[in-house]
Order: sequence, then C-alpha cells, then structure tokens
Amino acid sequence: YGDHRDLHLSLRRQRQMCIRDRYSIDQLISAKSIAARVETLAKDITNYFLNTEKLIVVGLLRGSFVFIADLAREIDLPIEIDFLEASSYGNSTESSREVKILKDLAGEISGKDVLVVEDIVDTGHTLKHVLQLLNSRNPRRIEACALLDKPTRREVEIKSRWTGFEIPDEFVVGYGIDYAQDNRHLPFIGKVVQK
Repeated sequence: YGDHRDLHLSLRRQRQMCIRDRYSIDQLISAKSIAARVETLAKDITNYFLNTEKLIVVGLLRGSFVFIADLAREIDLPIEIDFLEASSYGNSTESSREVKILKDLAGEISGKDVLVVEDIVDTGHTLKHVLQLLNSRNPRRIEACALLDKPTRREVEIKSRWTGFEIPDEFVVGYGIDYAQDNRHLPFIGKVVQK
C-alpha cells in the first residue's frame, strides 16, 4: 500500500510540475487581506439578515468552497449550508456563457432567507442564471455575496450586494478557485501568467 501511495504522489507531483511549467502565479491578494475582508463581509451580512429565523447559505461549487467555509464561521446567525454546482468554464480560462446546473440544492428555500455565495463574478451569466433559478422557488429574500468581481468583463446586468474585492481582467486562482482543477489549495488569490 505504501509503495502504491508513494507512486501516486510522485505521479501527481510530476503532473503538477508539467502544468506549472506552462504558467506561473503572481499573488494579487494575500491570505491576511482575504481573512480581514471575510470578517467585514460577515458582519455586514449578519446585520442585513439580523431578524432571520435561519439563513440558507448557498455555495456555488466548486470555487466558493473555501470562501463559504470561512464566511459561514464568521456569520453570527443561525445558518444552514447548501450547495449548487453550476459551470460555464469547464477546463478553459474563458467562459462559455452557457450555464449548466450540475448539482441542485438538497433543501427547500421557499419562504426562507437565502445568501448565494459565489467565488467570482466575471461575465455575470452564472450568477444571473442561478439567481433567476432560485428566485423562481419563492425565497423570502435572496442576496448574493461574491469574493471577487471583474466588472470590466460584465456582459449582463448583475451585481452582488456584497463583494470582497474588485479585480482587473486577469485569470485568477487560489482560495478555492482553480485552473483545470489545480491551485485551489493556495491560501491567497493569484493571477495566472502564461509562460
């Protein structure tokens, strides 16, 4: 078993090295800045939903999983966490603009307060599609919080009530955000620089 595990780890490292030979990552936002901003966002969200019975926090997978975990721990309200997986990227760095729902919510949101947590708002197609879908289920209130926003890339009229950071038109990774399923583990947000 140990030899098989070592071989697997060795192959994984070789794959990562091959991928990283094609690009590098320059830090844009530090882990410390992210933590401070998450704390501020959580306070604002707590104040906004102060009188809720329970806030349903919906994470858009996969990119928001680190953000939603940190944010949920800082929100001082009774919460329930659910996930929805939508995709418009696949393994590309460009949005296809076609939004596919890959995993729907496990619970009901009718009559409830809902916070949709997104990793990054780029063209806006994914967030707009998800908010329309969830609004059709008659929540009491629904709002969105995005870690990152690229307003220069917007193609549809959409804005999150809360945004962590506005960033330039760069392809970014880290803090849950990936490039072809790699780099999600990075504690900071970095821009991908092709070599």
